Amino acid sequence: MQNPLSEPDPSSRLTYIVKNRLHNALTGIGEASRLIAETIIQIFKPPWQFDLLLKQLLLIGYNSLSVVLVSGFFTGMVLGVQGYIQLKPYAVEGSVAQFVSVSVVTELGPMITAFVLSGRIGASITAELSTMKVTEQIDALEVMGTNPVKYLVVPRFLACSLMLPTLTIFSTFAGIFGGYVAVVTLFDFNGDFFILQVQNHMVIRYVIISLIKATTFGMAIASVGCYKGFSISSAGGAEGVGTATTGSAVTSLISILVLDFVLGATLK
Repeated sequence: MQNPLSEPDPSSRLTYIVKNRLHNALTGIGEASRLIAETIIQIFKPPWQFDLLLKQLLLIGYNSLSVVLVSGFFTGMVLGVQGYIQLKPYAVEGSVAQFVSVSVVTELGPMITAFVLSGRIGASITAELSTMKVTEQIDALEVMGTNPVKYLVVPRFLACSLMLPTLTIFSTFAGIFGGYVAVVTLFDFNGDFFILQVQNHMVIRYVIISLIKATTFGMAIASVGCYKGFSISSAGGAEGVGTATTGSAVTSLISILVLDFVLGATLK
């Protein structure tokens, strides 16, 4: 007969931990999916809160433009330098423009922009909403008959979905220009030939794929940020806000990588 005061079996304890983590993960996915579904439904229901949407567009788009341009520019420079170095031993360094433009448009443009916004905007959304949850402002909205999803989530969801593709366009141009500057100044590459190669290999399908990825990333960033902000306990306090904010940034980055793989494998 087993002594009730004895140490629990390590295998049983591990099984319990795994089951608990799996249950929490599946519960979180279900609650997040329900929040996304409710958000999409509320988008098409009046009243139309254009003032709140415009505010979020300015906060997410205009205030992030400088960071996105700098990130895209130096990403393009790195691609230009590394691409030229890797292609030169095979005597095909003339295709460095194609390498930079296609890489920036299809992959790094939307991903770098999404990474910047996940750390800047996604964490900000979580911190704002979780603070409102802890201070019971969201409960006050419900008492006044205001739908928190309609008032808080919908403007942020739409703003992220609209502004991330827009910022991706700016990031793409900055990245191609960065690659141009790098190879022309460092390796004495012919600038006119670089531009000609970009024009010849810029296919509209690549642009469409980039915009689809950027829109999906924007939806994911807003959904994760809002879900993390709403899911915090009212008794969490400042520590809970910090935990939720950190978890939002990490979850957003993982979601972007997973979605990029799925979309990359689907949109060939």
